[in-house]
Amino acid sequence: MAELPIVTVTRLIRNAGAERVSAGASEALIEELEAKANEIAKKAINLSKHAKRRTVKREDIEAAINDF
Repeated sequence: MAELPIVTVTRLIRNAGAERVSAGASEALIEELEAKANEIAKKAINLSKHAKRRTVKREDIEAAINDF
């Protein structure tokens, strides 16, 4: 089950310039965004563990994003 609300993702696509957005398009973007977010989170967790911390910090997320 998706964590991101379809309404929010549809709004993101519209804000990017789309006049109309199908539910399928929003669902496809949700799947991709959640997959990428999961990858980033896992990398950030590994970075925090490497730094001997249990707390994931902003710097871990930013470093994980820059690793892409």
